[in-house]
Amino acid sequence: MPEISILHILATAIALIAGLVVGWVFRDRRSSGEKAAIHAGWRNQLEAQRSEHQRLVEQNKSLMEQNSDCQASNKDAKMRATELSAALKEAFERRDELQRQIKDIRSNLEVAVAQRDQLQTDIASRTGENDASAAALAQRDAIIAKLTRELNSWQERVPPLIEKFRARNEEARQLEEQLTAAQERIAALDAMIGSDQTRVEPVDREALGEDLRASNEPMEAANVRPRSDDIGEQPAELVADNEDHAGGEGEAVDAYEDLVDPADFAELVDDAAFAEDEPLQNGGRPAESPVEGPDGDARDNLKEIKGVGPAIEKTLNEMGICRFDQIAEMSEYEINRIASKLRGFRSRIYREDWIGQARDLHDRKLASQH
Repeated sequence: MPEISILHILATAIALIAGLVVGWVFRDRRSSGEKAAIHAGWRNQLEAQRSEHQRLVEQNKSLMEQNSDCQASNKDAKMRATELSAALKEAFERRDELQRQIKDIRSNLEVAVAQRDQLQTDIASRTGENDASAAALAQRDAIIAKLTRELNSWQERVPPLIEKFRARNEEARQLEEQLTAAQERIAALDAMIGSDQTRVEPVDREALGEDLRASNEPMEAANVRPRSDDIGEQPAELVADNEDHAGGEGEAVDAYEDLVDPADFAELVDDAAFAEDEPLQNGGRPAESPVEGPDGDARDNLKEIKGVGPAIEKTLNEMGICRFDQIAEMSEYEINRIASKLRGFRSRIYREDWIGQARDLHDRKLASQH
């Protein structure tokens, strides 16, 4: 066995030290590589999170801009509806002014016709008198000619006034159509604002990394929705004006029936508009038979209600309405049914407060029975 000298021991020690140094260097390099790989993975994850956050911020910004545009459009539609309401009220005022003018013209025509008839009567009664002078007769003829010219002048002025009134009526109808379009636009904007279907772009799961999770499933919609009824609600005055306008043409035509011959204007107005108090026969169908109430009460005198005459009472009885409590409890459907029978009476029902009058008369009847 060879002897182990000190040189062998030193060489072995140096080799061990060199191996330890080389192993430490390799271990340090491997640790640095692993650390760099971990840092790179973290940086990739942070970049993916930043890009996702930026995408969500841009999407939120786009949604906020869309919401602002919808609110601005809704505001403009409301302002337009207000302007149309004001214009409609102004058109109604002009229509009322024209009706007053036509009424004054008719009064003047009646006075002129009465004067002419009186003069013609005086001339006929004094024709046989020998003491009438030629000057008086000439003067009377001049007065008659003057009154005739005035009458002809008034008759020439009536048709333009009628045409002007029809033009105003057409203008009011167009304003009502514009108002209806604006209200439909408001309702559409409300539906757009209240919609819970929001567009969200799908998430790329591969770009997020292994440690991040994302879902493309739709989220539940919020429970709070704006009420379109509050935005599209009309003022009560505008509703009343619209209902009055629905029967305004028939009442305006009635104002002309004493001025002109209905046969001359058969193409302008319906012949049925000259018989406001006569009930319609519902297209030639047999009238409904009157019925008694479930409690067997006798019929009331409906003519006690202001605005109800014998013909209207007869029509109401034929429709099965024969007591005050039936009128006091009428619904919108029943009012529309009566308006279809009696043309132009929808506004009169509200204007003369048939329901309130019937309620008071029914209360008085009950009080007298007790």
